[in-house]
Amino acid sequence: MTTFESLGLSAPLLRALAAEGYSVPTPIQAKAIPHVLAGRDLFGCAQTGTGKTAAFALPLIERMLADRRTPAPRRCRTLVLAPTRELASQIHDSFRAYGRHAGLKAAVIFGGVSQRPQSAALMKGVDVVIATPGRLLDLVGQRLVDLRAVEFLVLDEADRMLDMGFIHDMKRIVAMLPRDRQTLFFSATLPAEVRELASSMLDDPLEVKTTPQATPAETVSQSVFFVPKSEKRAKLVQLLREEATGRVIVFTRTKHGADKLHRDLDKAGITAAAIHGNKSQNQRERALAAFKSKRPPVLIATDIAARGIDVDQVTHVVNYELPHEPETYVHRIGRTGRAGQTGVAISLCDNEERSRLLAIERLLRRSIPQRNAPPAGPIPEPAEPARGQRGPGGPRGPRTGRGTGQGRPQRRQQGKRRQEGSRRPGRGDQAPATATVARKPKKKHRRAL
Repeated sequence: MTTFESLGLSAPLLRALAAEGYSVPTPIQAKAIPHVLAGRDLFGCAQTGTGKTAAFALPLIERMLADRRTPAPRRCRTLVLAPTRELASQIHDSFRAYGRHAGLKAAVIFGGVSQRPQSAALMKGVDVVIATPGRLLDLVGQRLVDLRAVEFLVLDEADRMLDMGFIHDMKRIVAMLPRDRQTLFFSATLPAEVRELASSMLDDPLEVKTTPQATPAETVSQSVFFVPKSEKRAKLVQLLREEATGRVIVFTRTKHGADKLHRDLDKAGITAAAIHGNKSQNQRERALAAFKSKRPPVLIATDIAARGIDVDQVTHVVNYELPHEPETYVHRIGRTGRAGQTGVAISLCDNEERSRLLAIERLLRRSIPQRNAPPAGPIPEPAEPARGQRGPGGPRGPRTGRGTGQGRPQRRQQGKRRQEGSRRPGRGDQAPATATVARKPKKKHRRAL
């Protein structure tokens, strides 16, 4: 049996792992740690909740311990990029826990809060910086961070950073780093976009997988209810009162939808908290702290916030709305059934979402058990093309609204009138709209000499 001792970790790390209650490495840790210790660039793909953070944090701490250096002001040796504030905070907590006996310094950088404590920590010099791309670039622009001494780069949840539009920020950051560095990619999925990005950043990378891509944990029991959109709220309330009575996360697609559902559950007498990108950092931290308490509220979250939720003993995940991208479904239900525990994932699917359900089942390569009969009739076409497919309007799908002429009847009518040789009558005009009105010649002004 593989142990942390056999992986080559030193005594300070073994003591920290024992304090955390970890004795046996997970599959992704057992496969990744030896290669990271050997200095290889790495692709790491594993299910959510299988210990990816320790798979890169432990060997990087070990490598820094083997070559101790006093960090210079504004510089760091290890840079970890994460898509959300919550995930960055949790990675920071992991580095602090694993390195408690190593004497290393770590700092976390993200937006939504004052930058003063962050810049003060950086000015002293740190070994590890965990950051979201936007705030990091802000501090670099202010010359509060110098990335020229980075030896180790980690992109955690790289696929989500691409989905959130961080690709240009990531390329700018990577361009500031030394070429002679070790780069690690870790994610629950490795779509083609991530592979293309990694090919320009990694040097002869080793790919490590512990499960097939986008395969949910076998410990999660999945099912789906077919519910009209107008009846979803009532069905959710019923589930929360009768079935999902433990620690529950409810996923919505939009921030507005999360806030509205929060109000609806409060009216139904169900204690809930919402977390999404429009919430302040203090609000998000309070919501997560309450969710980790002994009497947790129902947590309503958007997909972006999902990557930052790392809470033990989540018993149920409810997909109030199915996501546009099938891979997102895997990340959602990965919040439960973590570390070998069992969990339940329930989806509420209206008629317009049936095409999304089929896309999820194709990705999973199996059907999700149905709790009731689906509505009769054909399955509606998806509202927008799947990612990577070309729609009628180009690679971004069919264009609607602004730029298509829709919703602009006045401009179309104006164009028609101009073709007929007319102009729109102004104030005081007596001529009808179709009549041709002669314009007065413009006066010529003499240029003053």
